[in-house]
Amino acid sequence: MSDTKKKVVILFGGQSSEHDVSCISGATVAEAVDSEKYEVYLLGITKEGRWVLVDNVEDIKSGAWRESGREAFIAPSSDRRMLVKDGDGYQEVTVDVVFPVLHGLYGEDGTVQGLLKLAHIPFAGCGHLSAAITMDKFFTKVIADSVGVAQAAFEPVRDYELKDMDKVVARIEAFRDYPVFIKPSNAGSSVGITKAHNREELIRGLKLAAENDSKILVEEAIKGREIECAVYGYGDNAVAMGLGEIVAAAEFYDFDAKYNNAESKTLIDPDMPEDKKKEIKDVAVAIYRACDCFGFSRVDFFLEEGTNRVVFNEINTIPGHTSISMYPMILEAAGHPMKEYVNSLIEMAYER
Repeated sequence: MSDTKKKVVILFGGQSSEHDVSCISGATVAEAVDSEKYEVYLLGITKEGRWVLVDNVEDIKSGAWRESGREAFIAPSSDRRMLVKDGDGYQEVTVDVVFPVLHGLYGEDGTVQGLLKLAHIPFAGCGHLSAAITMDKFFTKVIADSVGVAQAAFEPVRDYELKDMDKVVARIEAFRDYPVFIKPSNAGSSVGITKAHNREELIRGLKLAAENDSKILVEEAIKGREIECAVYGYGDNAVAMGLGEIVAAAEFYDFDAKYNNAESKTLIDPDMPEDKKKEIKDVAVAIYRACDCFGFSRVDFFLEEGTNRVVFNEINTIPGHTSISMYPMILEAAGHPMKEYVNSLIEMAYER
């Protein structure tokens, strides 16, 4: 390949519960990169935490990369190096930009972004602070409160408090009537979440959430439509590109309903009053800016049944890029195909 091409690393996989989805997203993003401008390197992280250089997208799709890839990693020194195993030593590759496509912990939470900042490598998407804040549902709620955004009432619980489960249950039952949602604070948007309709389900949900994180949120259950907003850009240039609606096959849109149930549906530009569309977009951009997001994020809401109140749910700073993922579908409907905005995000990385 020509030396004039910039070297872009697509970083995918990871050690979170969303590893498999990240692999699909990574392959999709890699295929969208302009090969005339960029020399693409595929850097995968296995579930065990091994970093390997992958030969081609087909190996990602088949899963063969986990066994066939060569050991490789980003050096934390400030000279933008990727080291690739070569016999008894390592070959050095100077990296121009990294596009992390890691969902959940150890990738969407500021850890990888911090490494890239140390290495002085430009990267697509949010910085380490905004990634960490938005990954933590509790701190996202604190920021949403600070800018006056309506959201579900919540009660924080620490895992060590569960040693006295009766006390925790009594506190939660005094806080809110059933049903309630129980969520790990730092486990992505779909994993470890329970909707509890009674005390037995609450206890089971608290234990499940504690398996995923030491910090747990118990939330008021909002009944309404699930609306997602795609935001693109940064600062004053941040724009809400459009809306989508989730029609979940299950009682709520958990991991199984999202990725394993064909009856779950996504609707682009859903039918609703124009003033509500505008309100959702305005609030999405306000939260995006308040969390100092950069590049792209998906901001999720409820449109409450009966009141039509717009209720903020959460923000995802590395939205999925699978065949059913909302973010690319919204951008496509807005006239921005993936090949266009993926390459724009790479260019935007140099502007940070």
